[in-house]
Amino acid sequence: MQIHRSWQGLAPSARGASCAMGNFDGVHLGHQAVIDLARGPAPLGIITFEPHPREVFAPDAPPFRLMNAEARLNRLAKLGVQHLYELPFDKTLAALSPEDFVSDVLADGLGIRHVVVGSDFCFGRGRAGKASDLQRLGKTHGFETTIAELITSADLPISSSAIRAALTEGRPRDAAAMLGHWHRIEGEVVHGEKRGRELGYPTANMSVAGLHLPKLGVYAVKADVLTGPHKGSYNGAASLGVRPMFGVNQPNLETFLFDFKGDLYGAHLSIAFVDYLRPELKFDGLPALITQMAADCDRARSILAAL
Repeated sequence: MQIHRSWQGLAPSARGASCAMGNFDGVHLGHQAVIDLARGPAPLGIITFEPHPREVFAPDAPPFRLMNAEARLNRLAKLGVQHLYELPFDKTLAALSPEDFVSDVLADGLGIRHVVVGSDFCFGRGRAGKASDLQRLGKTHGFETTIAELITSADLPISSSAIRAALTEGRPRDAAAMLGHWHRIEGEVVHGEKRGRELGYPTANMSVAGLHLPKLGVYAVKADVLTGPHKGSYNGAASLGVRPMFGVNQPNLETFLFDFKGDLYGAHLSIAFVDYLRPELKFDGLPALITQMAADCDRARSILAAL
């Protein structure tokens, strides 16, 4: 997949794609239906925005993203996307009128042949442009527009909001049913306080900054090591939280990989949340914590073996 972070100065080979356009936070089944409608004889492209527009307009709002840019990129690559147009969303782009966005960005810049958007898609200054406006303006500028209807599950719309709610309530399998894949947190392994190693459970520590957090607690997880000498897939147990035993208040994700030995610092991991095991607890002492960690791992092994 080729990644383009501007609509200006593209090579001829990067133009002329058939694109799905939106934020694609989570790349859930509704997003995948939009992407499928863009498949055809032209190269398959995605037009999205980074940072998410909501981060620009409401910078002090609580974190809401299901995916960081890295996780979204990896998921889109698995769907066969050939061109990712990750456009920088800033005040300049936000100030474009719907007409200027279509003419300057989509037509002159990207030279698209076809674009697919959801029926609730809005664009241009003040979100003034609607999907029907895109259809009308596209005809003027020589590209086709398809408007995709929202898909539902059990008569309810599949949405990023519904997925966030499922994760907040500790229901990762319900979230996965709407996503069409396990919910994942991806990123680089960073140095922690190495307490897990001292307890006999060395963990890979990852930042969760900027993300909507699933319910804090312990999970059965599947882990993909994406880079480095230990690339591969592993089962494990992960703790998402603030480590109340040690008075730490900054949430992070700590994953213990079963049957693994090696150094993962600097590697990029993708952690898939399979089942919620229990909430965070504060134990009377380290022996009680270690006993509970062993029980968590045994339960996680059993759950993952049944997949």
